Amino acid sequence: MSEPLAERLRPRTLDDYIGQSHLVGEGAVLRRMIDSGRISSFILWGPPGVGKTTLAQIIAHKLDTPFYTLSAVTSGVKDVRDVIEKAQKGRFFNEASPILFIDEIHRFSKSQQDSLLGAVERGIVTLIGATTENPSFEVIRPLLSRCQLYVLKSLGKDDLLALLHRAITTDVFLKERHIELKETGAILRYSGGDARKLLNILELVVESESGDVVITDELVVARLQQNPLAYDKDGEMHYDIISAFIKSIRGSDPDAALYWMARMIEGGEDPQFIARRMVISASEDIGLANPNALLLANAAFDTVMKIGWPEARIALAECAVYLATSPKSNSAYLAIDAALALVRQTGNQPVPLHLRNAPTQLMKDLNYGDGYMYPHDYPGHFTEQQYMPDELKNQRLWHGQHNPSEEKLYQRMVNYWGKRFED
Repeated sequence: MSEPLAERLRPRTLDDYIGQSHLVGEGAVLRRMIDSGRISSFILWGPPGVGKTTLAQIIAHKLDTPFYTLSAVTSGVKDVRDVIEKAQKGRFFNEASPILFIDEIHRFSKSQQDSLLGAVERGIVTLIGATTENPSFEVIRPLLSRCQLYVLKSLGKDDLLALLHRAITTDVFLKERHIELKETGAILRYSGGDARKLLNILELVVESESGDVVITDELVVARLQQNPLAYDKDGEMHYDIISAFIKSIRGSDPDAALYWMARMIEGGEDPQFIARRMVISASEDIGLANPNALLLANAAFDTVMKIGWPEARIALAECAVYLATSPKSNSAYLAIDAALALVRQTGNQPVPLHLRNAPTQLMKDLNYGDGYMYPHDYPGHFTEQQYMPDELKNQRLWHGQHNPSEEKLYQRMVNYWGKRFED
């Protein structure tokens, strides 16, 4: 059986590498480092199918240095230590450090990441990590501080079209099929900027046809609908289904929310992704109408982290039903966006003197903090004073929405501030 098309077309040199010109184009940072023959440890962060693994392999080939690979999904601390020991024994004096490539490094536990620190710090190995998740949240700080971070982007339309033309004109099997790219809208859309996904779709469509092949949008859609693996957690369907899930919660339909959640679970979606989106929904769509929603969403996320599949489905379902059946408010969401827009429009307004901190005598002499009224010294723990900059002192940003929970907050503000808070 032949290799998959994506593997057959994997670039072997930077000249064949498509995309990421901001990193590997002429004069770009990674290109200069590679051309110099010495690289430091770094982490590649980007969506699936943009060339993270390929780039690591090209670098190892270019530098002619030993290349070790570990998958964070299947490797433990012992595997890490074995590779480090092997790299240490096999290295000659003054030779470039062996490269240790760790795919999906965000899935490494803290102890696994800790086991890398010494070897990276002493230069026993040069670490190249690849991740689809934000390293700030998923990679421990000591390891992150020892690595450069490079962000890879989804491939653009021109990159994907170039890859399609390369595939049909250079691949040993496809060039015999006389393939015509009559329409490319659907295949580009479903690929979602993922080179591997693009080539998988092309291969699926070509293999489903006999004789010459004319690629049209209708043909691509028809073949993908027939594919039993229609849910792709990295492709367009992924975004369509999570969108339907969040909109079902926002629209207070628990049945639909559970249905779309089940579609994601059956499709192999990462439970942390589902939980993370529910935390966002609790803040964005439910907000102050039911502040407990954010607490429950965070508890569900924590539970998912602790227990994993299959039991995590129960906590996720409980949270989804609770969010869908909760009253809704987006007042906090609208308020922070209004505040950000106001800051961009009005610039850096000075802090009123009475609100400034005065830790030194000089600051006190300049009247920092002078006139500030401590609210706890007044009845009801409130006294009216100005908190906004002078130029914005009458500006309103938060507008309470009239659900039972938020109505109490709104009425308290009216009692405190009077006409300023009367909508």
